[in-house]
Amino acid sequence: MNTSIFIVDDHFMVIEGIRTILQDEAHIDWLGHAMDVASCLEFLSRHQPHVILMDIGLPDGSGIDLCKKVAKTYPKIKILGLSTYNQQSIIQDMMRSGSSGYLLKNASKEELLEAIEAVMNGEEYLCLEAAASFYNPENSVPVITKREKEILGLICDGYTNPEIADKLFISLATANTHRKSLLAKFGAKNVASLVKMAVENKAFL
Repeated sequence: MNTSIFIVDDHFMVIEGIRTILQDEAHIDWLGHAMDVASCLEFLSRHQPHVILMDIGLPDGSGIDLCKKVAKTYPKIKILGLSTYNQQSIIQDMMRSGSSGYLLKNASKEELLEAIEAVMNGEEYLCLEAAASFYNPENSVPVITKREKEILGLICDGYTNPEIADKLFISLATANTHRKSLLAKFGAKNVASLVKMAVENKAFL
């Protein structure tokens, strides 16, 4: 089954850039775009995409408030926050409002496709730069999701990425992304450092 995508952003160049990235992907159906809150809600009253890429700052309202409204009205739609903002508080507000993930507008094509795949598989997704914003050297236990905690426990038990993917019924790309996200959040240079920090702080319990 193809994944239908809709974007809400008030910058046409951003819309066109993402459309260009996705147009040659055989499993992606581009449904269109809205440039403000009102147009988005009007579109959703007639069509429901699988995934919405949603900007935070819109001319007639907040993307965070829009996210909350869409998540409540259309709970089956997956929302990916899309922004230039990398502040932890904004990312957390977006996730608490019902977003399944968060991407910066400078994300690579690989990150964008990984994010879409992850949320369609019921996962949460943070691009690496967003994940790194949760790292605080004064606090060695960053905020991690339930799935990340599960994967961290498997990493500490010595599971490889392919083994984690098989055990949790997720794709290898998704397992790789979670591992990268955990490394970024903990500020760990490698898996050995990640395991050491996780065990010392009982981060996966």
